[in-house]
Parts: sequence; structure tokens; C-alpha cells
Amino acid sequence: MAIELQVADGVAAAVVHAAFKEFAAGPVNGLDALLQQVRDIVPDEQLQRDVCLRVCDSAESQNLNQTYRGRNAPTNILSFTAAGMDNVTLPLGDLALCWPVAVAEAQQQGKTVAHHVAHLCVHGVLHLLGYDHVDEAEAQTMERVEIQILANLGVADPYK
Repeated sequence: MAIELQVADGVAAAVVHAAFKEFAAGPVNGLDALLQQVRDIVPDEQLQRDVCLRVCDSAESQNLNQTYRGRNAPTNILSFTAAGMDNVTLPLGDLALCWPVAVAEAQQQGKTVAHHVAHLCVHGVLHLLGYDHVDEAEAQTMERVEIQILANLGVADPYK
């Protein structure tokens, strides 16, 4: 699986790239290292498929959230899956990460931006794989997987 990173014009690309560098290991960039940790914990052949991560501003996030979820506000991350399409050449899906919301949440929660963004990306990828948190049992399963992946990246339990 490869990940394509797109950074919207209204977002400082250098700041976004710096946040992911924390997880880089040798020649592997931070996003690829993050995805490798997902692969290590979640044995799912869908993880061979590509993902696009679009880092957007509040206006774009709000537009996407209104259009696809009926909520007229920006949100931290949205997942758009290509579920049901078993063609390995098709992408697994797209993620839309709202940079201003993620930064504000990190500050409010006393976390580094890099750690919070890593959590949001892991959370989004798990949604692309079909994980959800609609009911309590699903939420607990998803949180356990997130915590394990993030621990392997050196990120503290985001739910504490």
C-alpha cells in the first residue's frame, strides 16, 4: 500500500510534512511508517491498496462534512472508502484531515500535533477497513487496535 499526500493551498505544507517526520525511520517516510504499523497489527489484505490523505482547511472540511454527512461544521478527519470494490488496483479510499481542527484539538488535549495527527490517520485508515464505533463493543475493539498501533509508534494512549 502506498499513501499519496495532498496538502490544500490554505495549509502550510512544510508544517504538515514536519509533523509526519517524527515517525520516519531511515528511508521510510513518516506516513509509510504509520501505515506499516497498521499492517503489522491488522492482518488485512486490503492494506495492499493505496490511500490518499488530503490535508485540508476548515472550509473544505466543512463542505465535505456537509455534503457527505449532513453536518455543517468542519471535522477532524473524514474517511471515504471504496468498500465493496475488491479490485486490488483500486484505492482503498480517501482520508480528509482538517489541519486547523486537528491542531486545535491537539492543543486542547495537551498533545503534540504529530501524535494527534497520527491518531487521526490511524483512526481514518481503520474506518477504511470497516472498523467503526457506532456501538460500544465496536468502539472498544477499534480503540484497542488504535492504542496498540499508536504504542508501536511511541504515541501514548489517546483515550486517557
